Amino acid sequence: MLLVKTLLSSTFRLALIAIAAFGLIVAAIMAYVYYGTLAYVESRVGDAGDHSGFTAMIELAMIAVAVLLAVLAGLAAVLVTRRTVGRIEEINATSRAIMLAGLDQRIPLRGSHDEWDRVAENLNQMLDRIETLVGEVKQVSDNVAHDLRTPLTRMRGRLEKAYHAPRDGESDAALIGDTIADLDAVLGMFASITRISEIETRARRSAFRALDLAEIAGEVVELYDAAAEQVATRLSLGGDREVPVTGDRDLLFDAIANLVDNAIKHGRAGGQVTVTCRSAGDGAMIAIADDGPGIPTEARDHVFKRFYRLEQSRYTPGNGLGLSLVAAVAGLHGAEVALHDNAPGLTVQLSFPVAL
Repeated sequence: MLLVKTLLSSTFRLALIAIAAFGLIVAAIMAYVYYGTLAYVESRVGDAGDHSGFTAMIELAMIAVAVLLAVLAGLAAVLVTRRTVGRIEEINATSRAIMLAGLDQRIPLRGSHDEWDRVAENLNQMLDRIETLVGEVKQVSDNVAHDLRTPLTRMRGRLEKAYHAPRDGESDAALIGDTIADLDAVLGMFASITRISEIETRARRSAFRALDLAEIAGEVVELYDAAAEQVATRLSLGGDREVPVTGDRDLLFDAIANLVDNAIKHGRAGGQVTVTCRSAGDGAMIAIADDGPGIPTEARDHVFKRFYRLEQSRYTPGNGLGLSLVAAVAGLHGAEVALHDNAPGLTVQLSFPVAL
């Protein structure tokens, strides 16, 4: 079957065309050698003697060489084309298996480390990435459905109860207020998703300008100072007075605010949250540290995914989009975001490149 596909392939036809062109060149060289040899012999010995035996020997040698070259060229064309068609068939077979069974199939490698193995490795890496993205989309869809089900179920229950109950001004007002709050939460979730998508498509670079990261961090600390006092948490700002960066002020404010809000909410009650800004020769840095329970090491690669939450029951407030927004803002600004142990607690660090 593979041999038939080899002989019918366009690669084999191209190989035959190349062999035919090569054969014409070889034939021309052989004709030149043949007639040149005869002319040389005649110029040396003249018409004396019979040259037919010598001529026949040269002709036989030429024919033998031509046949040998034709056979070798044909075998080389078949072998090379068969190898190429075989690797293409492996890719086609894997593609058909993926369409029928799923994304868990991979193209086999032969260990030759040639260009075909490199193509197979790149395609397998692409399939790994696609499988990861599809899994993340499924997980996000499941999480969205779960997060929407709770407020929508509460709203439906309230409305159904109010529908069957006598009208009461105070009860109706409370019902309307609670329903609006749930709707605001749902709308806020979709607004966060839209904003993250906008940031990831780099649609906000037009607002970049020279900024002072320490000034932005100071505004965030001032905004969340009252919230920290409510849980007896000490919120402080340290580091350099001026830390120049280039970026979008509103997005940086939101990213730092998300990190400070998380540190206050998930840190230890009555603990300490420290915001530190520093500038260096290779850029700028801001770190938000708390002394709470922190994040397990095995979960740190996942917390920046959309809707990922450490509390898997998903009954605590929040939608798991805060750190996704931070990661999107960091990516837009060319910054690196890293999680470190604070012993105890967690330190989230954003490292920005040199301000332009």
